[in-house]
Amino acid sequence: MTRVEEKARVVVLISGSGSNLQSLIDASRERGSPYLIDHVISNRPGAGGLERAHKAGIAHTTLDHKDFPDRASFETALGTCIDARSPDIVVCAGFMRVLTEPFVSHYQGRMINIHPSLLPSFRGLNTHARALDAGVAFAGCSVHWVSVGVDEGAIIGQAIVPVLPGDTPESLAQRVLEQEHRLYPACLNLVASGRAILREGRTFLDGKPSTLGLWPIGGG
Repeated sequence: MTRVEEKARVVVLISGSGSNLQSLIDASRERGSPYLIDHVISNRPGAGGLERAHKAGIAHTTLDHKDFPDRASFETALGTCIDARSPDIVVCAGFMRVLTEPFVSHYQGRMINIHPSLLPSFRGLNTHARALDAGVAFAGCSVHWVSVGVDEGAIIGQAIVPVLPGDTPESLAQRVLEQEHRLYPACLNLVASGRAILREGRTFLDGKPSTLGLWPIGGG
């Protein structure tokens, strides 16, 4: 994915505080990082992640989805804003919009997302409460390619977090978030360096099919 003699250019889509964005910014500044964050786009005015981008000296844009009459017109404007930066990779970091098939298809194999569960379990919202209600022993997070189905894209990497006695959705969410901040930069490094690619709906790592992704273990 990396351009010849250049780092991969990344556009990050956000909706909220941007804690995962911050982890990606910090990692991009490490020696040998294969990517740089070129632009940040938020669909919510005043999102905390915009201030993080500003402090990091990263160009940023607000496209309030409420200013558009329908989803299609918003996605047209969003796509125009993204494509103006000619990114190699589009990263969704807490971007709370369901994307339609034409938009997803345009960025197929170039767009990734992080989800706070061990996919394919607990797709969608309220993942931590649902995990606790199900009585699972482990929770975690997953980085995956964005596909038409919500949280259904091929997995790039996952981090496991044990569920502890007395956990609440809030305490579990905090421990999972700590692992998100480690997992997302690691997976973006793999994509940006060309080690991880999407081929025929599957993730290939170093040229071989990757069945389960990466499994760093998050401490309790």
